[in-house]
Amino acid sequence: MQFIKGMDVSMLKELEDYGASYYLAGNKGELFDILSRCGVNMIRLRIWQDPYDEEGKPYGGGMNDLQTTIELAGRTVRSGMSYLLDFHYSDFWADPAKQVKPKAWKNLQGEKLETAVYLHTVNILKALKNEGLVPAMVQIGNEITNGLLWPDGHSDHTETMASLLQAGIRGTREVCPDTRIMLHLDFGTDNEMYRKWFDRIMPFELDFDVIGMSYYPHWNGNLQLLLDNMNDVSKRYGKDIIVAETSIGYTTDGLGCKGIVFSKEQEKATGYPATMEGQEAFLRDLYRTVRSVENQRGIGVFYWEPAWLPIPDCKWANQNGCDYMNDKAETGNSMANQALFDASGNANTALQNLKTM
Repeated sequence: MQFIKGMDVSMLKELEDYGASYYLAGNKGELFDILSRCGVNMIRLRIWQDPYDEEGKPYGGGMNDLQTTIELAGRTVRSGMSYLLDFHYSDFWADPAKQVKPKAWKNLQGEKLETAVYLHTVNILKALKNEGLVPAMVQIGNEITNGLLWPDGHSDHTETMASLLQAGIRGTREVCPDTRIMLHLDFGTDNEMYRKWFDRIMPFELDFDVIGMSYYPHWNGNLQLLLDNMNDVSKRYGKDIIVAETSIGYTTDGLGCKGIVFSKEQEKATGYPATMEGQEAFLRDLYRTVRSVENQRGIGVFYWEPAWLPIPDCKWANQNGCDYMNDKAETGNSMANQALFDASGNANTALQNLKTM
């Protein structure tokens, strides 16, 4: 199987609405064509059920509804790449700190909630399939370390969590039988957490193919810890491993954006200089690490939001989105200095040299 050189560009439609443009070697181009020319072979796209408030106003963060997903997936396939579909099973961001039920499901429990998950999965995949856009891989939930669809599917309720995951898996297998299925947790260096989670879920015999790990060097520790965990988990559970999310700063400058998460403190934690050369060196070392997983179980890497340019108004959430999640965090463009393009949209060396990694 071809090693996956992936990118998550789910913010793209909103970025382009704000005027983002992208360049390779000084020439303006369509982002997907640039990525493909640089050696990217798979795109990751998140999907939310209904990322709009009761008045129809968007929550921000890319507006990743079905129509946006069809548009981005179509551009991906036309540029010669495949794609991974990331079901959040929420109307907005889902991660270990929040797994909010979609508004339409808030009163559903038990079999009714499982049916909603199943039908949502089936309907989304059928809509994509009808457009000739079958995903190569599907994530059932996003960073589900603490479960999904709280409180029902919280990881404390392992049986219910497993039933909800199985509903999504069943829907995927029925519509897209050849698509690989991933279960994705955060903090890819925490071996104890991965063992605990998968030891609890494996007795339910869920039909999945890949274990996805988020790995951010400024938060999660060094590459040796990641490799140790990938080796152990792949052998223990007999699954392929993929880094489903990663990024690193090419500068510590906030580039005029609020909410920037990569600073000099994070730079120090990574062990790599916050320069374009440092960014390239990290990505090269990460690729080498994943390729070295025993028995060729390390199958690829996805870089998270490499095209999120420093457009201050292109935020991870607007006030409507924060209200939905009951999140008090500062909204802004938090990833601009970790992109694989500079502030003017020129491809960084890490992207230009991706083919050699």
